[in-house]
Amino acid sequence: MLSQKARYALRAMIELAREDGQVTAGELAVRADAPRKFLEAILLTLAREGLVVSRRGKFGGYLLGRPAAEINFAEVIRLVDGPLALAPCVSRTAFRRCEDCRDLATCALREALLRARDATAQVLEGYSLADAVAGEGAELLGG
Repeated sequence: MLSQKARYALRAMIELAREDGQVTAGELAVRADAPRKFLEAILLTLAREGLVVSRRGKFGGYLLGRPAAEINFAEVIRLVDGPLALAPCVSRTAFRRCEDCRDLATCALREALLRARDATAQVLEGYSLADAVAGEGAELLGG
């Protein structure tokens, strides 16, 4: 399930994609309908990874670190929430054996979870911030 933190991150990133210039944290919080302090912590994480650039000072704010077409939903979600996989045994980025697993090769759940991971990744990796701006993406974010 998509966390509220990831929803705020995606909403803020979409708002940045809509802008030609920078946007203040306060303005982003209003537009993303997110608590400002919480959103600032999220933006700090996004800035560390280069997805956003922050400018300090009186005329400071945030802007995208790359073109909107080059930032996909999967990248933002993985950064904020971690792997897309429903179980660690099918994760591409954080693989580990499930605690109660007797045998990966004979696990009755694994094939379905692999397919779910692949389908989810395909959709989210293929959907950029530019796509969300063009389609307004509200239905994806519950907005």
